Amino acid sequence: MGGYNMKLKQYPKYKDSGVQWIGEIPEGWVVNRLKFLLSSLESGSREIGGGSQLDEGVFSLGGEHINWDGTLNLENTKLISEEYYNSMNQGKLKINDILLVKDGATIGKTAILTKKEFDKMAVNEHVFLMRSNKRINPKLLYYLICSDSGFKQIKLTEVGSAQGGINQDFIAKAYFSIPQDKQDQTAIANFLDKKTAEIDTLIEKDKKLIALLKEKRTALINHAVTKGLDKNAKMKKANLLICDKTPENWQIIRIKFVIRLSRGVDLSNDDFEEGNIPVYGSNGIIGYHNEATIKGPGVTVGRSGSVGEVNFVNEERYWAHNTSLYLQEDYGNNVRYIYYLLSILDLKHLAAGSAVGTLNRNYIHDLFVSLPSKQEQQKIVEYLNKATSKIDKTIQVIENKINLLEEYKKSLIHYVVTGKVDVKRG
Repeated sequence: MGGYNMKLKQYPKYKDSGVQWIGEIPEGWVVNRLKFLLSSLESGSREIGGGSQLDEGVFSLGGEHINWDGTLNLENTKLISEEYYNSMNQGKLKINDILLVKDGATIGKTAILTKKEFDKMAVNEHVFLMRSNKRINPKLLYYLICSDSGFKQIKLTEVGSAQGGINQDFIAKAYFSIPQDKQDQTAIANFLDKKTAEIDTLIEKDKKLIALLKEKRTALINHAVTKGLDKNAKMKKANLLICDKTPENWQIIRIKFVIRLSRGVDLSNDDFEEGNIPVYGSNGIIGYHNEATIKGPGVTVGRSGSVGEVNFVNEERYWAHNTSLYLQEDYGNNVRYIYYLLSILDLKHLAAGSAVGTLNRNYIHDLFVSLPSKQEQQKIVEYLNKATSKIDKTIQVIENKINLLEEYKKSLIHYVVTGKVDVKRG
């Protein structure tokens, strides 16, 4: 909480909650099982033949539409038919409904529906819909469930395998303390609405700044590997995907004569052995193993999963996973330059025609690029290493700030909803 305790005071008096792990709570607060704070707990179901096959219908909201920060992303439309929606006995969304992902890798993601983007909406079989009763302000209930205490209690009721789930029994096992006075509940909800909105605004500004810095980084790389560093260099027509003109003394050549990429080697989760050799998947390091498949430094490109993602490998040895393509042969070209060159190519679009969303190395090999001499490659690498390093450090500082703001937000919610501080005595 840091300096926040200096602004908010504790409640005048506390009492024993009667629940050991909850401890003391303010006078005027009571402990309730979650089930006694709900008027209903519902879940949706999946319509056979629905989903992406429908061109029109009712929006079916799943776990993928709920963000960890409590917001909703409804861009990836999933639909059920109007007829099926009308036949549903539960799972139809109303304003102030609280949404909770109940299974899969993202159990515990929570949101509250403050406005309906569509006239009719429903949840699917992966989401619980919770409706508060008259004992509690619905917004306060949302903050309780998404708090650290709420998340931990939900995770404790998880059953099943590595990607298990929670069933309806969890509402009988989760306990929350709340003010009996509804005006106090509303004051807490309003306070957290205001403060979390302020924090979210700061985070959003920082994320936009990071996006601008990444655009600047890409522009620097793009200019250097297509135009070079000599501002007075004579140019020639290139008609390439990445540029129309390129220095006159650069070679226009197919990538297969510049590098050779190969598919990585499969390594299942069960086959990982303890070691310090990084395993590179489609989006960077996915774990460590005791064997390597190739020597570094190197470059990997996402083959499946994060298709087209380009990673520079700075280790002496690494394992290239089969979800990636790796640089098998550089033909004497600068490896770091190859990384910069591949990073400005829109490699993701090359997999667009594939039904399974994988990237064929031959599609990359067939691309034409302009290539400077090895001496000029080195100069460009030295320039870009220095220029991008400054940008990367700035991005890291901003990302650290975002992490601190997110931790502060979580801490603030926890302290307020558990009665550690009184929002009316600030």
